[in-house]
Amino acid sequence: MAFELPKLNYAYNALEPHIDARTMEIHHSKHHQAYVANLNNAVTGTDLEKLSLEQLMAGISKYPAAVRNNGGGHYNHSLFWEIMTPGADARPSGEVAAAIEKELGGFDKFKADFIQAGATRFGSGWAWLCVKADGTLSVCSTPNQDNPLMDISDCKGQPILGMDVWEHAYYLNYQNRRPDYMNAFFNVINWKKVNELYLKYKKQ
Repeated sequence: MAFELPKLNYAYNALEPHIDARTMEIHHSKHHQAYVANLNNAVTGTDLEKLSLEQLMAGISKYPAAVRNNGGGHYNHSLFWEIMTPGADARPSGEVAAAIEKELGGFDKFKADFIQAGATRFGSGWAWLCVKADGTLSVCSTPNQDNPLMDISDCKGQPILGMDVWEHAYYLNYQNRRPDYMNAFFNVINWKKVNELYLKYKKQ
C-alpha cells in the first residue's frame, strides 16, 4: 500500500504566532508531500513496498539513498505534526515529566540540552527526545532526514519528540534566527502526546 501524507489535526494557522500559517502550509503540503511522493517512487515495484515505514528505517543501511532521505523525511514529519498542538501546555506532566526530572536533570536542563542539540546541528537536521532500549530517556540529534530508528544512526532509540531544524521549518518567519524558532517551538509541544508515546515505548 502506498505511503500517504497524513492530515493535520489542526489548521495551518493554529500554531501562530509561534509557527506561521504560510510556513506550515508549505512545510506540510509541499515539503512533506514531496517526501511521500519520492518514497513511493523509490519503493514501487520492489520488495520494499511490502515493508512498513518503521521496517524501512530499521534496515536503512541496505536500501538506496532515496529511501533513506525520503523515508526519513516522511517518518520525521509525521511525528512532528503529531507532537505539536494549539493551546499547548507550557511544561510536561505525567510520567514523562517525572522521567525528565529524574533522568535528564529537570525540565529546564532538558530544554536547554534539547535546544543545544538543535543549535549545534550543522546545516539541516533534527533534535530528538528518545526512549532508549533500557527505557531511559536521551537527547540527541541527527543530520538531514536521518532519525534514531535508522540502523546507521549514532543516536539510537524510539523518538517521542522531534524538532525540525531544517531552514524550511522556520525561515519565512525567523530567517537565520534558529534559536528564536527553537524557543518558540516549546510553546506548541503537545506534551500529552509525548507522554502517551513515552508510556507506549517504555513498556516495549
